[in-house]
Amino acid sequence: MFCTESYKGFLFGRNDQDKEYVGFATLPNQVHRKSVKKGFDFTLMVAGESGLGKSTLVNSLFLTDLYKDRKLLNAEERITQTVEITKHTVDIEEKGVKLKLTIVDTPGFGDAVNNTECWKSVADYIDQQFEQYFRDESGLNRKNIQDNRVHCCLYFISPFGHGLRPLDVEFMKALHEKVNIVPVLAKADTLTPAEVKKKKIKIREEIEQYGIKIYQFPDCDSDEDEDFKQQDQELKDSIPFAVIGSNTVVEAKGKRVRGRLYPWGIVEVENPAHCDFVKLRNMLVRSHMQDLKDVTRETHYENYRAHCIQSMTRMVVKERNRNKLTRESGTDFPIPMVPGVTDTETEKLIREKDEEVRHSPSREPHEQMQHHEQHSEPEPRVDPHSEPPPSADPHSKGS
Repeated sequence: MFCTESYKGFLFGRNDQDKEYVGFATLPNQVHRKSVKKGFDFTLMVAGESGLGKSTLVNSLFLTDLYKDRKLLNAEERITQTVEITKHTVDIEEKGVKLKLTIVDTPGFGDAVNNTECWKSVADYIDQQFEQYFRDESGLNRKNIQDNRVHCCLYFISPFGHGLRPLDVEFMKALHEKVNIVPVLAKADTLTPAEVKKKKIKIREEIEQYGIKIYQFPDCDSDEDEDFKQQDQELKDSIPFAVIGSNTVVEAKGKRVRGRLYPWGIVEVENPAHCDFVKLRNMLVRSHMQDLKDVTRETHYENYRAHCIQSMTRMVVKERNRNKLTRESGTDFPIPMVPGVTDTETEKLIREKDEEVRHSPSREPHEQMQHHEQHSEPEPRVDPHSEPPPSADPHSKGS
């Protein structure tokens, strides 16, 4: 007797595992190869007053020198300097993976005597990058779109104080809807470990008190291992990151490390017991760089895009209503906008003017006359000397 199962095995020529295998399990490898070939880009903004070590920290994070040609200003020049935006782009390669890193610096921020709305140029720059990306995305050729959107903003908080200053609060409240803000406690080597801990608690309380929305680390999945969950919790507890930057190499206990040499000892930049530099670097580069880009694309840019589309829709609707009112009122000239009047009041004035023109008594006879002339037929001209026309009586002769 012929066995059905053996026939199936003979027909397909494979075992049960081969039958269940299709091939889409290699999709991650395909995406990985394509991404590595294309390369990655990341835009990091650093903001804070001068002298807090922003340039040194950036050079320490990415092991490069982005400010080799920078000119240092004296005290008088710093007072008169206005806030400007500078960009530094560098291509970094590590183990075959290419990263196009763009650093956006804000020299002059917080250096003036009157710092009222000194963050406006920073906010305008972020909006300009959103606008440029929106234009490129809405254009005809979308193959090679340059993504210059700011993915993360490191805001440096001065260690000399009792928490957040009014300038810090206003800056973060003005930008927290536009960019991922990561607060950083600068120059942590000027504070004792107890002072660092106390200041972190104070800053976190003020951030929550003033309703500032900083970057929120994503929650771990239930299937993640315990080591990853512990690292993620340590990152959340480290906000704001207390950092120290250094581009010099010193010798400590027979080892050459990056750090700062003081009369009382050596501060190692990459020592977790001394500062949070390693945690910040791991967060930016190793664990959360893609999430920072995803939040920028899915939240901040989508909010900007939705706002632009809503504004464009309102303008189109208003223009259609205005043209409709113009056609119904019989006017061929555009209705001027009244300066200093809101859109609701303007529409009300347009409706009142339209009703006034429509029921005007001087216009109705003229319209009736035109209507009568267009629809009435011309009467035939009769000669008085001619004979009258034949009778249309049906009983007459020859009918």
